[in-house]
Amino acid sequence: MTEMRPFADQDAGARPPRGPHVLIIGGGASGVMMAAHLLSRPDTGFRVTIVEGRHMLGCGVAYSTTDPDHLLNTRVHNMSGFADRPHHFLDWLRGRPEGAAVTDQCFVGRATYGAYMASLLEPWSGDGPDGRLRCVRKTCVRLRELPGGVAATLDDGQVLAGDMAVLATGHVQPAPDPEGALSGPWSDPRPVDPDDRIVIVGSGLTMVDCVLSMLKSGHRGPILSISRRGLLPRDHAPTRPLPVDPADLPLGAPMSALTQWLRRRARAAERMGGTWRDAVDGVRPHVRHLWRALPPAERARFLRHAATWWDVHRHRIPPASAAVVDGALQSGQLVPQPGHFLTAEVDAEGRRCVTFRPRGEVAATRISAARIIDCRGIRRDPERNATPLLADLLASGQGRIDPLRISLDVTAECEVIARNGAPSRRIYAIGPASRAAFWEITAVPDIRDQVAGLADAMVAGTTNTVPG
Repeated sequence: MTEMRPFADQDAGARPPRGPHVLIIGGGASGVMMAAHLLSRPDTGFRVTIVEGRHMLGCGVAYSTTDPDHLLNTRVHNMSGFADRPHHFLDWLRGRPEGAAVTDQCFVGRATYGAYMASLLEPWSGDGPDGRLRCVRKTCVRLRELPGGVAATLDDGQVLAGDMAVLATGHVQPAPDPEGALSGPWSDPRPVDPDDRIVIVGSGLTMVDCVLSMLKSGHRGPILSISRRGLLPRDHAPTRPLPVDPADLPLGAPMSALTQWLRRRARAAERMGGTWRDAVDGVRPHVRHLWRALPPAERARFLRHAATWWDVHRHRIPPASAAVVDGALQSGQLVPQPGHFLTAEVDAEGRRCVTFRPRGEVAATRISAARIIDCRGIRRDPERNATPLLADLLASGQGRIDPLRISLDVTAECEVIARNGAPSRRIYAIGPASRAAFWEITAVPDIRDQVAGLADAMVAGTTNTVPG
């Protein structure tokens, strides 16, 4: 695998502007795909500035890992950055020294995918032929919509001007635990005695990655995974997605009816010799339509009762990862514990302690552990865990949190909705930052369709203003 380098500031001032200037705040997968789709539109002259202060371009949280055992949970064939070029990722892989044996059914490392994301911008990087891409390694702390454009203030006081801005800020990240009792998945480099207990709060995909890394490092001690239901992601297997006629979608139906409808489809798939995976994969492209048709009360009911069940069936893990996890489950080293996490603290003797209430019990349980790792996933209150930029958008009234507190409130066209209910015509949000409007907008196939649609809309809205 070739080395990934952090991007550097690039001077785009030497070349005259030729089209609308879009500021993309965030350089993870969402931001990079947005930039690639804008820059690759012919005859538009779009200029793009990507502002990213934390990660290498294309990596973000999801693809910053360096552990080769952390695999994509989607096969190669569905991970192209461009829906109209479905083999783009596979062709890129086969152009690498280690790519000769790769097939479209493989699960490759997430770090490799981060390198692929960064490669999408190579045609416009550095001293390219047209100089339409600029990358600024700073953090945006303020964004203002102005008459005729937008202004982004960076953490060094620099102000960038643009015609439009796209928030590609990724998943909400919790602030570090001030007591140091609760660690982030990859933020605590201190060694742990291989025979000590480790507690993981959460049981989703990040928990799986943590377990894989622990076991590979030789950890022998018990691993306790605490989550509300104690459910682990299911494994991938060959599928034949069961087609769904859009006319047959139960749009606006209550959650009870939707659940029964999906179960009937799973039973139909099994009668045809398949599995529930065929039903889930057939429905997946229609999830955003189902979500948008749900009344607010039914969306809330989904979040309370069905979201976890959907996630463990929808976001599956590769067979190789599943085999390692199953081995740890069978040996008793990994124990899923249904229950409610209450607190993590450091006691008077300096030991980390976690308190939780096992499911079905009234009394709480308190145990000590060498490390307590927070893997509770992406459903965190966006206002309580706001970045300076998001906090400023909310304080200024340019943005608001959706009623269910999932993400920024945005329209179906990705426009950020102000406190007064008015959609912005210059500030947009994509990817996880727009999840409240789309729900299923954290996977590459969904994001690439979203950014392609937004790029098309931007082109249609600006074509008459692009200099000839």
